[in-house]
Parts: sequence; structure tokens; C-alpha cells
Amino acid sequence: MDKQLIKLFIKNAVAEDLGDGDHTSLSTIPAFAQGKAQLLIKEDGVLAGIELAQEIFAEIDVNLIVEILIADGTPVKYGDIALVVSGSTHSILLAERLVLNCMQRMSGIATKTNRIVKLLEPYTTKLLDTRKTTPGLRYLEKWAVRIGGGTNHRIGLYDMILIKDNHVDYAGGIKNAIDAANSYLKEKGKSLEIEIEVRNLEELNQVLEKGMINRVMLDNFSFED
Repeated sequence: MDKQLIKLFIKNAVAEDLGDGDHTSLSTIPAFAQGKAQLLIKEDGVLAGIELAQEIFAEIDVNLIVEILIADGTPVKYGDIALVVSGSTHSILLAERLVLNCMQRMSGIATKTNRIVKLLEPYTTKLLDTRKTTPGLRYLEKWAVRIGGGTNHRIGLYDMILIKDNHVDYAGGIKNAIDAANSYLKEKGKSLEIEIEVRNLEELNQVLEKGMINRVMLDNFSFED
């Protein structure tokens, strides 16, 4: 877990929700009130976001007591209780929606990922994710993929060279694009894997003839191909 990134996410998420105060809680509940809440599972699936929930509760109020009953990656069913939190009622109510929003989204991703991973179990195949994530939530969504048994592909534009069809077209062809990418890495002294996308078997053959890459992505191929 990237603690620094998570702290920044929580800070921004709370600020977005809280504004100048939770006026509903402030106006209806005494400041000293103590309470308890439990996170109830309402759909079968794979649980994700428990570790994040702990960080959210701790960031909002270090005095909250969180009892974890089910760990990330565990299959859950309707009616299970994932955690119990107790302490300041105001703190619990402030953390509640952020915890639920994150855990619902992460658990949904982990559940869907795990379903596909299980289909792939008979094969030597890994399920990779994409960069098509919700802005601001990429770290959480890719974390959820790992919890569900999937494998993170590249995290962003900075940790891999991925030559897509647009790059190939602008570079003037596959060989030009591959040569340029390798020259760039050598010039900059960077050690990044190079992946290239191909649209048909002809482009695939061009890549295989050229080499100098680590991975090929087959884009929108027919099942037959």
C-alpha cells in the first residue's frame, strides 16, 4: 500500500464531502456522543477495501476502534459482517460514506475480476487490467484487481512503453515506431518494457520480423485469428 498516496486520497475525498462541516450531525447529535456501527454485506462476492477502510477511519479519528472480521480477498455472502467500528458518533458518520463508496467499488471490481480468473484457471493465462480507470481512483481500482486475483498491467504512461495504433500511424509504421522507442530508451538511460499493439496478422508478422519488443497486444482480433 502506498501510504502517502492513500493519505492524499482520503484528505481530498473528505474535503470534497465535508465542506465547512457536517451540519446534519452537528445539529442533531451531541458532540460527545459515542456509538458503534457495522459493515453489513448485502451481496455475494469477493470483499475488497478493508485495508483502505482502516486507513480512512484512522485518518479521520485515531481514537476510533475498528474490529476487522473479514479480510480483503475473502469470498463473502449476504448477511456477513465485515467490520465493526466504535467511538465518536460524529467521526463514524463522517467516515461511513467514504468507506462504503470505496469498498463497494473495490469489491465490485474484485468480484468481477475473480469470476474471470476462475474461468481461466485451467489455462496458463493471466488476466491483465487496463489504464481505462476512473480519474482519481486508479490506485484503488488496480488494487482491487489484485485482490480479485488479476494482474496489474502498466499503472500509467510512465512505467511502460505501449505503442498503440495511433503511435504506429504517427511514427510512419511499425518498424519506425519500434526503432524510435528503443532509441529513446537508450538515449534516456531508461529500462522500460516495450509493448506494441497490432490490428491484424500482417502487422503481427511485421513485429515478429522486427523484434526488439517484450510483448504484443492483439487488438480487436477475430476469434478465428
